[in-house]
Amino acid sequence: MLLRNSPHKDSKKDSPLKGQGIIKDSPTERCCFTDVHVDRIRHCFPANTVFKSFVPTALSDFVSDVWVAFPATPFTIGFSYPFPDFTQSFFSLTGISYIQAMPMIWRVLYTFERIIEQEGIDLGMAELANLYDLTTFGSHRYLLKRKAGEDHPVFKVTKNDTNWKRRFFFVRRDSIPDGKDLPKEWATHGRIEDPRRITISPVSYNEDH
Repeated sequence: MLLRNSPHKDSKKDSPLKGQGIIKDSPTERCCFTDVHVDRIRHCFPANTVFKSFVPTALSDFVSDVWVAFPATPFTIGFSYPFPDFTQSFFSLTGISYIQAMPMIWRVLYTFERIIEQEGIDLGMAELANLYDLTTFGSHRYLLKRKAGEDHPVFKVTKNDTNWKRRFFFVRRDSIPDGKDLPKEWATHGRIEDPRRITISPVSYNEDH
């Protein structure tokens, strides 16, 4: 089975990956998630998913009408695509792209998904918002920050992940469910008064969308 598409076969559907200028062209952020690595997580996607051939100079803020960037983290900790309802609700609510979520966000979401699945507890964005704020430190990558004065609700989610910024890959939009509807660029939340601190709540979502 072809895991990555051949460029000459998809030339009519392809479109160039264009950087948004959010990430500077630095070797420390160029893609290191090769075709071999994709082979190991391909089972996490539907059978007919098309992956773009490894491009070592690619940056994770590259955008295209044809391709969408995914971080490797969710698939290495147990997620499959399409993502479950709770996780997808988080991204629909916040408006950020999958690639903008730092590893700790994926670990928190995965923990909530396991609680929902194993305990049968009905959890939603209101419960998540009671525990965390969505925060960025100016790089347009986001993490969940615990409420002031509170301990981390989920243990061991803030550990360091080596090379996580470089571990990403591209999937052809029309080969995955809802791929065409996924964001085509990184969210900057320019209309929010303080872009460094975004509270997750239905009220905030309605005001800004």
